[in-house]
Amino acid sequence: MELEGRGAGGVAGGPAAGPGRSPGESALLDGWLQRGVGRGAGGGEAGACRPPVRQDPDSGPDYEALPAGATVTTHMVAGAVAGILEHCVMYPIDCVKTRMQSLQPDPAARYRNVLEALWRIIRTEGLWRPMRGLNVTATGAGPAHALYFACYEKLKKTLSDVIHPGGNSHIANGAAGCVATLLHDAAMNPAEVVKQRMQMYNSPYHRVTDCVRAVWQNEGAGAFYRSYTTQLTMNVPFQAIHFMTYEFLQEHFNPQRRYNPSSHVLSGACAGAVAAAATTPLDVCKTLLNTQESLALNSNITGHITGMASAFRTVYQVGGVTAYFRGVQARVIYQIPSTAIAWSVYEFFKYLITKRQEERRAGK
Repeated sequence: MELEGRGAGGVAGGPAAGPGRSPGESALLDGWLQRGVGRGAGGGEAGACRPPVRQDPDSGPDYEALPAGATVTTHMVAGAVAGILEHCVMYPIDCVKTRMQSLQPDPAARYRNVLEALWRIIRTEGLWRPMRGLNVTATGAGPAHALYFACYEKLKKTLSDVIHPGGNSHIANGAAGCVATLLHDAAMNPAEVVKQRMQMYNSPYHRVTDCVRAVWQNEGAGAFYRSYTTQLTMNVPFQAIHFMTYEFLQEHFNPQRRYNPSSHVLSGACAGAVAAAATTPLDVCKTLLNTQESLALNSNITGHITGMASAFRTVYQVGGVTAYFRGVQARVIYQIPSTAIAWSVYEFFKYLITKRQEERRAGK
């Protein structure tokens, strides 16, 4: 590794023993230079009192310091792949969660736990019933997560440099997660509305196009964003807790910030569980706004539930305080592997793409 601030006549390997200089003096000066104490041609210090930087040659490229020209593309590709895979793998549990959050479910759709619900849905409604609506979810998850992770990584670095230069700032992590959520939810909210209406028990929609057409004709385009403010009210604190917890755990499990699959899985799972449990009441209200559950509508004098305050009031009128925590078990069970998959896949693809870029750059 070349030294910064090397003298005009210096070479990478250190100065040779010149006239009037003993081998011992040359070795001592060479040691000083390697520790960054030597002065450059302009007389400035080159990293005085700074220890030499050692990089394990087998550790591969530093994937947290991506090439400047490809940073956004790398994060967007890795984020899109992670988002699609996360939603596809966990979709059956997501279907169960939606049903368990129903305020006044049909007697045939009352479930004791997640496994029993999944088994009964498959047995009575068919093997593929828990997967209905997966295509629209995957279509929305790709661009939503691409924007989400790219925005998060960019803002995290920018804000950390301002708040805590050269270090990691939990405030920056939380703020970056909140802003990234604005973009994610704007792209994902219409898909969420269609998905949850198709997941409900006795849903009249068998195809995505049927659901989109019916919502558009009967309720207007605004129905696709009716729950947007509630979604943000839920997801902003969720993502703030999620990212702060993830980065906090990474500092303990992976302080060198190397690619470490086990630390990414563990940190992601714990972060998702904590954030999911804390924001379950908001998720129940979001589900109500998305589905406009017919039995719950009978408890609302306006005929349509159109805002967060109205949703909170309706949930309490129908089920009391405990109704705010309907489906909490399914939500946590869903979120633990979901965030673990998202972070591990995202970090893997970020590492893989960065490694390929570095190999191409080295080959030029």
